[in-house]
Amino acid sequence: MGMENYSRYQQGIIKGFYDNKETMGLQRVAELVGDLYLAEGKKRQKIWDQIVPALIKAGLPEAQANNLRQQDRADVLAETVTRLEGKAPEPQNKPKPGG
Repeated sequence: MGMENYSRYQQGIIKGFYDNKETMGLQRVAELVGDLYLAEGKKRQKIWDQIVPALIKAGLPEAQANNLRQQDRADVLAETVTRLEGKAPEPQNKPKPGG
């Protein structure tokens, strides 16, 4: 079924959906970051089960998404989401305090 079966308006909506697919995935992950901060045990693992596919959907390579899960750190996940949203530059090698 091709796009010609849809009205021009419907085609615009469909195109908009696929154009914003990455953003929707990142929004979902951003919502889950707060839940992850508060969760423990099995609940935390269930949240990660939702986060990893959303990160992949947002364009993060699967290996990186799985690496984040292995680290199991909400702060690192939050930094990654911020970077993917384009709100922060790539992390730099920060000099250690006092040296």
